[in-house]
Amino acid sequence: MMPARFPGAAQFVPQHPSLGVLRDAVQLCRGCDLYLHATQAVLGEGPRQADLILVGEQPGNEEDLQGRPFVGPAGHLLDRALAEAGIDRARIYVTNAVKHFKFEERGKRRIHKKPSLAEVRACEPWLQAEIALIHPAVIGCLGATAAQALLGNAFRLTQDRGRPIAVPSFGLVVATIHPSAILRAPDADQRHAEHRRFVSDLRVIRQLLAR
Repeated sequence: MMPARFPGAAQFVPQHPSLGVLRDAVQLCRGCDLYLHATQAVLGEGPRQADLILVGEQPGNEEDLQGRPFVGPAGHLLDRALAEAGIDRARIYVTNAVKHFKFEERGKRRIHKKPSLAEVRACEPWLQAEIALIHPAVIGCLGATAAQALLGNAFRLTQDRGRPIAVPSFGLVVATIHPSAILRAPDADQRHAEHRRFVSDLRVIRQLLAR
């Protein structure tokens, strides 16, 4: 659980907000300690009428600096994969399960550090508010952290990747890897194979949207 001085995000989320109100309010969130070191909070981005929400883990270094989701190397890879899958990024909403960048410093570099379960749960009210506003037909989870944030800790990406799961409170959810996992593949052949499988998962989502 979060320490008492970090109560979780629920009390910072406005009632009946717009996306613009959420985007301003998230900057004031003190629901966990990640705000202490991040440059800013990063809410999602995309049209209010989007049929698809893609949820990643957390902002990276570039996202933290720019205040926009998926604008770093993983975001560029995601853009390419979406185009190959026939999904227009301009028509979808992209966000993260955690809104502040968690990192460790190595020299002058800030290296991504996986958020804890407590930090994911503390931030959950922001993601819930985004989903409630947009009410998408499909939610795509990019990586295990995002999938477990919506589907529970028992969800295993290795077992249910690319398979549509009906969730009463969300609709259809499809989980795949985070594009950063492709960037971390050890060689070009594996990166190419992982990219093709990632695009295949995104095509499953596109087919669901076309129904």
